[in-house]
Amino acid sequence: MTFSKDQLLAIITDIAPNPLLQALMIIFVFFVLAKIFDLVLVRFVRRWIARAHFTLDDSFLEIVHRPVFVSIMLVGLGLAAERLQLPPRVDFITLGGLKTVAIFLWSMAAARFLRLLLGFVSRDQRRFAFIQERTLPLLNNLLIIVVTALAVYFIFPAWQIDVTAWMASAGILGLAISFAAKDTLANLFSGVFIVADAPYKLGDFIVLDSGERGEVPHIGIRSTRLLTRDDVEVTVPNSIMGNAKITNESGGPHEKYRLRVKVGVAYGSDIDMVHAVLLDVANRHPDVAREPAPRVRFRAFGDSSLDHELLCWVEKPVKRGVVLHLLNTEIYKRFMAEKIEIPFPRRDVHLYPAQSPTEC
Repeated sequence: MTFSKDQLLAIITDIAPNPLLQALMIIFVFFVLAKIFDLVLVRFVRRWIARAHFTLDDSFLEIVHRPVFVSIMLVGLGLAAERLQLPPRVDFITLGGLKTVAIFLWSMAAARFLRLLLGFVSRDQRRFAFIQERTLPLLNNLLIIVVTALAVYFIFPAWQIDVTAWMASAGILGLAISFAAKDTLANLFSGVFIVADAPYKLGDFIVLDSGERGEVPHIGIRSTRLLTRDDVEVTVPNSIMGNAKITNESGGPHEKYRLRVKVGVAYGSDIDMVHAVLLDVANRHPDVAREPAPRVRFRAFGDSSLDHELLCWVEKPVKRGVVLHLLNTEIYKRFMAEKIEIPFPRRDVHLYPAQSPTEC
């Protein structure tokens, strides 16, 4: 058998005709109900969640435990205040304060639960790749802003304040702020799109259309930082990064970078020997990847040379410069040892003695 609010108040009125005693009894009854509900929530619900293998069981119960208990007590305090028949102003302040406390408690619980859920979701990188360690602070801040805005919105009706005028004022103010801070907002939204689209990530080597090349050590809300090979940090606004053509050398199916070592040999050289020497140099180098295997391509008949290209891979783009230097050095030494000529442009200059005017 269930009791409605009026039936419960009628029973309490029959037991205690004094309004003060009625209020105390209402508070006591709701305290008992809060304890019973808390016991059911903690024990039985925890067992049910454990059977369902819900990962956030203990954390979820810890978050909702206090707001549920306090909310039941606040309902009891509100009913008790009605039985005391307080003056209208005092009754308005009392009920408004109780509603504000409830909104504040549930707002904090919602913020904690959303933050917990966001951390849980970020572990599943296959389905939620855009939620990563570097994006969690941004998403947490956005969630706090949304929860705070909703809490403020619900507090206004609790105090019988018309939110229409406030919303209109907020819209005008937001429009003015958007015009004044359009560059900042452009960087902010571009940063969100960069995080969501992920054209590059921390540690990637990228090349901008303006020519800068380097590693990405930081992706912020306003800007992206690029550390060049000269150890110079370049800060680029996200609005520019969002509209720029970016070459990600660390992208693709793997992070390996392909080296192209161009070399020309003289006409008449043994090209089979040239191919064997180039492959041997690449296979002996410890920083050259074994898979994909190095290979040599005969590209063209040049004006004074047979143009070849050694193709090989390094594990990371950062090794490009030093490995290219070492390969060029070793190729030159091996060509010298194997008597393979590397041609260079030559010009024959013929000098004739000047003729006298009479000879002309």
